Amino acid sequence: MGKPTGFMEYTRVRDHDVPAEERIRNFTELHTPLPEKERREQAARCMDCGVPFCQSNFGCPLHNLIPEWNDLLYRGEYQEAARRLLMTNNFPEFTSRVCPALCEAACINCLHGEAVTTRDNENFIIEHAFAEGLVQPKRSAVSSDKHVAVIGSGPAGLAAADQLSGRGHHVTVFERSDRVGGLLMYGIPNMKLDKRIVDRRIALMKEAGVEFRTGVDIGRDHSAARLLKKYDAVILACGASHPRDIDAPGRDADGICFAVPYLTAATKTLLDGEDPAALPITASGKRVIVIGGGDTGNDCVGTAIRQGAVSVTQLEMMPKLPDARAENNPWPEWPRVCKTDYGQEEAIAVFGSDPRIYETTVKEFLKDENGRLRGARLVKIHFEKNPETGAREAVYGEEWEIEADLVLIAAGFLGTEQYVADAFGVTLDARTNVETLPDSHATAIPKVFVAGDMHKGQSLVVRAIAEGRAAAREADAFLMGYTNLD
Repeated sequence: MGKPTGFMEYTRVRDHDVPAEERIRNFTELHTPLPEKERREQAARCMDCGVPFCQSNFGCPLHNLIPEWNDLLYRGEYQEAARRLLMTNNFPEFTSRVCPALCEAACINCLHGEAVTTRDNENFIIEHAFAEGLVQPKRSAVSSDKHVAVIGSGPAGLAAADQLSGRGHHVTVFERSDRVGGLLMYGIPNMKLDKRIVDRRIALMKEAGVEFRTGVDIGRDHSAARLLKKYDAVILACGASHPRDIDAPGRDADGICFAVPYLTAATKTLLDGEDPAALPITASGKRVIVIGGGDTGNDCVGTAIRQGAVSVTQLEMMPKLPDARAENNPWPEWPRVCKTDYGQEEAIAVFGSDPRIYETTVKEFLKDENGRLRGARLVKIHFEKNPETGAREAVYGEEWEIEADLVLIAAGFLGTEQYVADAFGVTLDARTNVETLPDSHATAIPKVFVAGDMHKGQSLVVRAIAEGRAAAREADAFLMGYTNLD
């Protein structure tokens, strides 16, 4: 695959990052693509490895045919490369922007060098396909006369809808927000995923016959029972949107909010063309604390800097990861190493230091006489194994105070929101994921299936797409008695 000696002739070169000092002035996407010649050279680095771990369970959850389309890209056969890419991935334009590239971590080139730039290669292929008009609505020549409701329009819901519509079913997607896309629209900032990219795909799906209904919150202002009577199958893809809170004195202070509402407000204001100064939640002129070290926390750091925060501190409960793989973390496992993401890079450029403080949490939120947040008391924390019980227990250490006007809680999610589960009569397991039949996406409720974070817990966009495809396959078999969906 690729050029047999390409991995020896060419060094790894990623798409260019817009310099931090420049990109913080706006919410434009962070990366600019390499020229075509250089991109083909990067595809040439895909070696004839024999066993492509990149598309195995260690690599891509979608099992993308990575060596095949890398080879086609290297040879300039862009149309066929796009066809092979779209066979396994409904939305390469999303994954090539927001996926952490599990495939690259599993690339055999990592053993003695650097991985193939698979994600950037994927982005080139799909964007070239859009530019050339090669991505068309997925229409079916035959209608099944079956009607399917998909609840939630995030990556899992969209993937399920796309698959089932292409099979000939009538699909209606219900979204409680005012725009389609779920976390793709409001959970991921525009500088990582331009919302025109989401709208472009939604337009194609509408043209293919998928109906989208926004502002519809099934289980609160619309009856789930009525929906179950009307549709032949229902797929729940509402995400793991119950946020983990911080239980500390002073939590009721004015100036503390969860990350997703904050990110949603920032993106909605941008899309609506409103004055950022009118935002209900803004970091402008404020000292900001972000609680949580994951992707959402990083997005909060980047957004706060763009809004004009005067300082940003990011708290992580866990220790700093090593800079290189540990012996107990061998290839091709995902490397558990410290990475500095775009938000931290920008904080370093603006404030002169990494915003992260490790092994630290909030002991108390401090507020003034008016109930307004004025700071936080922080405490060092680490975990030790209790020799008697074997349980890991928190051990607290040094305490200190810092000033703050805004705290953004990005501490992860606890799973499915209870009202959705109650509305459809599905049960939740100990991890608050929807329980399903063994090795299935089908719930105990007839004709109700589940996909994405509701099924597996908070995870990646690429895994959500894989979940949506799998749920669609089971729903199709339920409706038709067999399935030819991949």
